[in-house]
Amino acid sequence: MANNREQNKVRSMTAFGRAEAAYATGNAIWELRSVNHRYLEPHFRLPEVARPLEAQLRDILRKNLSRGKVELTLTVKPNNVETSGLEINQPLAQALIQAAKQVTGGVEAQPLNPLQILQWPGVISEPEADTEQQSATILQAFREALEQLRANREREGAELAKFIEARLKSIEEQVTLVREQLPQILEAQREKLRSRLEELSVELDKERLEQEIVLLAQKADVDEELDRLNAHTVETRRVLAGGGAIGRRLDFLMQEFNREANTLSSKSVVTDTTQAAVELKVLIEQMREQVQNIE
Repeated sequence: MANNREQNKVRSMTAFGRAEAAYATGNAIWELRSVNHRYLEPHFRLPEVARPLEAQLRDILRKNLSRGKVELTLTVKPNNVETSGLEINQPLAQALIQAAKQVTGGVEAQPLNPLQILQWPGVISEPEADTEQQSATILQAFREALEQLRANREREGAELAKFIEARLKSIEEQVTLVREQLPQILEAQREKLRSRLEELSVELDKERLEQEIVLLAQKADVDEELDRLNAHTVETRRVLAGGGAIGRRLDFLMQEFNREANTLSSKSVVTDTTQAAVELKVLIEQMREQVQNIE
């Protein structure tokens, strides 16, 4: 079912799929529900008639999904069977009657009534279903339900991608804002150092003062952090464009984003930069929460 075109789509892990198909003696109904999970964890709920198909069903599932906790429930509903369609094992019924007579012997006892005889295992049976047709129908309905589940995961994934893209744009805006403020940040550092020296009544020659300012500026330099934030933004967009099973890669990128935002915050020396760092952390956390639901 999966193809190269679908590999380019972002997929959520939360979705629902349902399909129903009929065969000669009944209906097969599949309901599939998936939620986010670190790995692919399927839980099949199958009637006995479908147990022989479980390995094949798991194989089909693995070829279409990479991650998520998936509940897969199959209900098999037989058609209404007329009484005339029931088959009675007459030899067994007669044998039961004779056995009951032998057991009771001369003892007074209630004879078996017809309902008791019919309830005995093997006395009554329904016409056998066409096992091959039934299995084919179960597999057909499963593929249809799985296709619906995938379509819903892709639809939700597209919305998640839009959400993340909006946050990436906001991160770029914050990075641009901080970069524009770098000259003012350096000047603020100079003034802060001069004021501190004046308070301490310390006199430094111009060359020494500039050395101190350079050292202080290096400690407060966030140019590298801003470059890395931009690089992470570009990489996140590239990963989203590739689609497929990208959740783990995106989760790693969120950790890298957070590391740079924390460093930026620790180097902040002016209020505007501190506020930008806080805003970055909020945006990154919003993305991280949504990334947890991407396959």
